[in-house]
Amino acid sequence: MSPTGIEIYKFLPRTNCGECGVPTCLAFAMSLAGGRAELSACPYVSEEAKQKLEEASAPPVRTVSIGTGDYSFKTGGETVMHRHEKRFEHQLGIALLISDSLSETEQDAKLASFNRFQYKRVGAILKPDMLALRADSGSGEKYLKLVKLAAEKCPASLMLMCADTAVLDESLKICAERKPLLYAATAENSSEMAELAKKYNCPLVAKAANLADLADLSVKLQSLGIKDIVLDSSAENLKQALSDNVAIRRSAILKKFRPMGFPVINFPGQMTQDPMKESLFAGILTAKYAGILVLSDFSGETLFPLLVTRMNLYTDPQRPLATTEGIYEINNPDANSPVILTCNFSLTYFIVSGEMENSRVPCYLMIKDTEGLSVMTAWAAGKFGADTIGKFVKNSGIAAKINHRKLIIPGYASMESGGLEEELSGWEIMVGPREAAHIPAYLKQFKP
Repeated sequence: MSPTGIEIYKFLPRTNCGECGVPTCLAFAMSLAGGRAELSACPYVSEEAKQKLEEASAPPVRTVSIGTGDYSFKTGGETVMHRHEKRFEHQLGIALLISDSLSETEQDAKLASFNRFQYKRVGAILKPDMLALRADSGSGEKYLKLVKLAAEKCPASLMLMCADTAVLDESLKICAERKPLLYAATAENSSEMAELAKKYNCPLVAKAANLADLADLSVKLQSLGIKDIVLDSSAENLKQALSDNVAIRRSAILKKFRPMGFPVINFPGQMTQDPMKESLFAGILTAKYAGILVLSDFSGETLFPLLVTRMNLYTDPQRPLATTEGIYEINNPDANSPVILTCNFSLTYFIVSGEMENSRVPCYLMIKDTEGLSVMTAWAAGKFGADTIGKFVKNSGIAAKINHRKLIIPGYASMESGGLEEELSGWEIMVGPREAAHIPAYLKQFKP
């Protein structure tokens, strides 16, 4: 059970220095207990107290870090069963499976596809995270060659899937600095795998045939000094994977059962041979409650929806994505360029700005702070009315950038045009399209 604020307070220096961002140590302790602060914010807490507090206040699902550099990611760290209760903390990792039994040409093609699949959406780069390198050929030489090829040609995080611990040791000499995930410790090889994980400071997958055996294996690995564990229940169909994932999550979150307090890994490709079904299964397991998904292959039409689903599930439901208020220059505008106004909901910004860029018309985009709300929602909440828009335009400095006095407002805010003409004396208020797709044609007809 997580410690209370009073229990945490006993471990703090109680100097009330305020350097943590709150005025007193008691207030800081209450923030820690409520999950609104990090212990690292206190510069004077002792190492002994830090260790005790970190153990006591650790999330029920341990956070496991995998990889280094741009493709490193964290999985786990979850504190709730359902996203609406608070939020999900660390989005799952998505891996591409590559077997050493494939030809070099096929391996190169898979690596190239992994590097190619990246998408920009609402200001974020969506991409897969990991390569799962599996030893199927029975040849240590072939597996080492695959590991070396992947390490040289792709910056992704790595998962080394090899049952031969001697070959796995040699593989780690090639890529240990990438902090790969090791797959997998079983009841039979747990001691040898634990030694490798400790030797190279790598996280380790624990694999067992059922949840009871998995819990026992987790306890054993922890007794051997392994802290960063990922759980594999060996589920071979979607029904079993869902059942196992939910049971593991419930054990960790609701029952505080530490042996199950780790992220889980699923293999949708082992549950079906149909690529579309595999993608469907992956989407379901994204919601319930995969920490890592290993896919047999990637294609744009299956990967992109999965990446968007992941992004949507792992945003904070209580905090809309918002863009910074201000004036954005698109296509190198000048004093005669049109001026479009919209809200700061990120999706609106990126859709509108994208259409403006596609029009090739030089123009200004004015983004008003609506606290991340869309146009209609912000208007209904009184955050996108004539009075607030008028004040924003007057103080923005846009008048100094243009020779004309024409302002294009969203079609869905047309009811504010009359009020805006009163607020902005001398300005002509033009009602733009309701749909972003019509913006390019509208802009091409603009005359200053």
